[in-house]
Amino acid sequence: MHIPDGYLSPSTCGVMFAAAAPFWYVAARRVRQTLTGRTVPVLALLSAFSFTLMMFNVPLPGGTTGHAVGGTLLAIVLGPWAAVLGISAALLVQALFFGDGGLMSFGANCFNMAIVLPMVGYFIYKVISSNSEATSSRRLVATVIASYIAIIVASLVAAIEFGVQPHFFHTANGTPLYCPYGLGQAISAMVGGHALIAGPVEAFATGLVFLFLQRTHSSLIKADVPGKKEGKIWLLWGALGVLALATPIGLLASGTAWGEWGVDELKNVGLGFIPSGMQRFAGWWHAPLPDYGFPRMAAVIGYILSAFMGIILISLLLWLVGRALIRKSKKTPNGQPPSEGAASG
Repeated sequence: MHIPDGYLSPSTCGVMFAAAAPFWYVAARRVRQTLTGRTVPVLALLSAFSFTLMMFNVPLPGGTTGHAVGGTLLAIVLGPWAAVLGISAALLVQALFFGDGGLMSFGANCFNMAIVLPMVGYFIYKVISSNSEATSSRRLVATVIASYIAIIVASLVAAIEFGVQPHFFHTANGTPLYCPYGLGQAISAMVGGHALIAGPVEAFATGLVFLFLQRTHSSLIKADVPGKKEGKIWLLWGALGVLALATPIGLLASGTAWGEWGVDELKNVGLGFIPSGMQRFAGWWHAPLPDYGFPRMAAVIGYILSAFMGIILISLLLWLVGRALIRKSKKTPNGQPPSEGAASG
């Protein structure tokens, strides 16, 4: 679902940045009111989980691949506004260091996966799980349904962004300048693949982690007893480490995700031409570790090292952001104490 640079026009990228900016602003203000020293590690943990989960590619129809995101889980545990910041941090690290998603299209990727996905997922979860206990089966069902629907809605939004490009941005003879696929093709490929395969994977992964939290860290779900300790958070970090060691499984899925083809790959998909805008902007940013690989190192080892590096970078970034927000909150006279949606670790 990551949109590379060159698939969206610069004006579209600007619009998507403008659309995402108010959410980032509100998220920073809202999270500042609820974030505590205990919840910063949880935010870092779940954001790093999302990053790692996105490294597990699954095959989709047509020889392409997709991946889960985990944004609904973060929204359920820490609230949708924390999810906006956490997933945005994961996407930033992916784009900057690994070339997964573009920097020009960063606003669009955040709007789709860090805003639409967790907001939709959280809303559906709250509707279904209303007035239920933290350990109830209804909450688990709500999590599975919400995460499934949310990733499909996010894929639909991304497909629309792809699909409008050839309609609005083309040469005098109608040749697309950026994404060459129209709405029909984009929606069919994106929504179909996520509804059939990526969506169930997202629902399964999210439900599995949620069930684990229900059994061992239900206070993270209730978020109503700030001083209560339940379980040990280091066990969750250990589980994340095991997940990182398993990321090479994502290399087994052949093919590139739909709409993420590079210029060279587009020549092999039967398109017949390369849009001039894509040639101009694709690959302008040279990520230090493109495609999660290290130079002169086996793909499996490089993938594992990239997973751990991403976890460290995201954790460090969110720790710095979290500490800055906490300090700013303490300096604010009308700062509010932690409320519903702030988890304890």
